[in-house]
Amino acid sequence: MTAETAVGFRSERGPVLIALMLATGLIAIDSTILATAVPSIVRDLGGFAQFPWLFSVYLLAQAVSVPVYAKLADTVGRKPIMLVGIGLFLLGSVLCGFAWDMTSLIVFRAVQGLGAGAVMPVSITITGDIYTVRERARVQGYIASVWAASSVIGPTLGGLFAGYLDWRWIFFINIPLCVIAAVVLWRRYHESLGREKHTIDVSGSIVLTLGLTLLILAVLEGGQAWSWLSWQSLGAFGVGAALIVAFVFIELRAKEPVLPLWVFSRRLIVTTSLISLGVGAVLIGLTSYVPTFLEVSAGSSPLVAGLAVAALTLGWPISASQSGRLYLRLGFRTTALIGLAIAIAGSAALIAASFVPNPWTAALACFIVGLGLGLVASPTLIAAQSSVPWSERGVVTGANMFLRSVGSAVGVAVFGAVANGVIERSGLGDHSPVAMQGAATAVFVAVIVAAAATIVAALVMPQARVEDVELAPSEPSAAG
Repeated sequence: MTAETAVGFRSERGPVLIALMLATGLIAIDSTILATAVPSIVRDLGGFAQFPWLFSVYLLAQAVSVPVYAKLADTVGRKPIMLVGIGLFLLGSVLCGFAWDMTSLIVFRAVQGLGAGAVMPVSITITGDIYTVRERARVQGYIASVWAASSVIGPTLGGLFAGYLDWRWIFFINIPLCVIAAVVLWRRYHESLGREKHTIDVSGSIVLTLGLTLLILAVLEGGQAWSWLSWQSLGAFGVGAALIVAFVFIELRAKEPVLPLWVFSRRLIVTTSLISLGVGAVLIGLTSYVPTFLEVSAGSSPLVAGLAVAALTLGWPISASQSGRLYLRLGFRTTALIGLAIAIAGSAALIAASFVPNPWTAALACFIVGLGLGLVASPTLIAAQSSVPWSERGVVTGANMFLRSVGSAVGVAVFGAVANGVIERSGLGDHSPVAMQGAATAVFVAVIVAAAATIVAALVMPQARVEDVELAPSEPSAAG
């Protein structure tokens, strides 16, 4: 096996793979480290009803910025966009560490989200650039190891910081990771492509941001700050929906649209993106509510609650690292359907576990869900990426990541509305174990509904095999 075809740290592409793993580690750790500290943050800053915004605003900022970064990655190159994303994530982490109330923390989480909006999709796009679809079946093992390690490191650090030190260290721990990732990427990843003048779809980006913000605001605050049928709620839903429609018309006329609508004219890309939407909702529903549920209802420590939800992000990379064997043999759609069936079984187990709160049964259920999602997310994204050339790969990856972020942002808003509604009807307050148990059960039911709905998109997905979608890498870059 030559250096050009080898897959591993010692190959010609090894240093770039290390840089991508470090960048992925930023997002992987952040996905689990915060959830364990929610009770500590609420005790310090107050505002339990606002805590879903810690996740929603991050995911919203990530979602609306992904298409912009993806388009720029296809035009000005992957490397500069990655460095900008890492820099913004670093800035947001520092600001979050110095937040003085819940409002400031929510605002600074948005800055973090703007950074994550570049890091995750562009790192995946670079992987698609330098490895063929068959090679990525093996490379997934390396990327999956990052998520596996982070699934233990994130909750452990979050629990330790929240329980024994200060929750602010949850954000400060990102500083060395950001610096190392940026330095390795700067020194080891080289690309060469022609520089041309491009226009930024500013109006489309602004309209999309405002539309999604209003829709999520309506879902999160409906039934809380105002009634569902109030003018505020109806106005937010109406204006938000109108802006999304306006966004479509803007994209049709834009010279270089931030989210080209041709992406949604291809059946494979549409279905895989819709699957990603469902995956985002299921993932956020569990990672944002299982720790709080266990800490309040089962009396678990932040560390134990964090490790319970870590089982989900541990199961994910285990199955993702092996999914290549399945999709090479069975095809992408069959692999995704198997994964969704497993995820639904795990969600059902979690509902049963919620009636008798116990961190061990919750961890087992989360692990099963993670095993399922690992067979869904990676194969469907690889199928979409591999069906397009270099010049379109960033946009396609961005569309997939965009809808996953939208699914997570809308999902946490819906789940937050469900949880707050149950707690309000109980009349016991958000510190009551009984009220929290009822809220968690309702959220987990909503999660299984989201997982079941995702099967529809998987059934419509073309039964593509590797030979049906694989295109030879045509990137105008040299890695190393």
